[in-house]
Amino acid sequence: MKFCSHCGEARLELRVPEGDTHRRLVCAGCGTIHYQNPKVVVGCLPEWKGQVLLCRRAIEPRYGLWTLPAGFLENGETVTAGALRETVEEAHARVEIIDLYTLISLPQIGQVYMMFRAHLKDLDFGPGSESLEVTLCAEADVPWESIAFRTIARTLRNYFLDRRSGHFPLRVSALERPLPLPPDLRGAG
Repeated sequence: MKFCSHCGEARLELRVPEGDTHRRLVCAGCGTIHYQNPKVVVGCLPEWKGQVLLCRRAIEPRYGLWTLPAGFLENGETVTAGALRETVEEAHARVEIIDLYTLISLPQIGQVYMMFRAHLKDLDFGPGSESLEVTLCAEADVPWESIAFRTIARTLRNYFLDRRSGHFPLRVSALERPLPLPPDLRGAG
């Protein structure tokens, strides 16, 4: 953003507003503060008799790789409504949400993932416009090397571990970008 979306006239400045602790885009004319906050990604981990429903992406980023049905929450939508919508859009699947299963923060890209365990209501599913194909996978059949996102890989790995114990706690974690190696250690190892 370069100009204020409130007054439409003045340029924005990056500064710490009075009483705040973070740098924000502030209108030089009217003083409106333009907050930039994390985006929420919602989705489902659809289960059917020990298998999970995976979608192969038909869009970037990560075209052709596998994921769970998920996407950005829309304004005016609850997190469960968003997860149900994304599951229908990407997999034409109808599910019943069981519970919130993973809550994963990605602070370096300003996203928060909320993935819900869900029960497939039937086997009438197929690819939506954002999926090349949709399939049920047992743990041994998951294409682990072709999972699109670390959040999805973490959710799936936890799910299969928890399924063995029969206990599915809420998994809260963060995936942060690894720190770069100092120049003298690059290439070592």
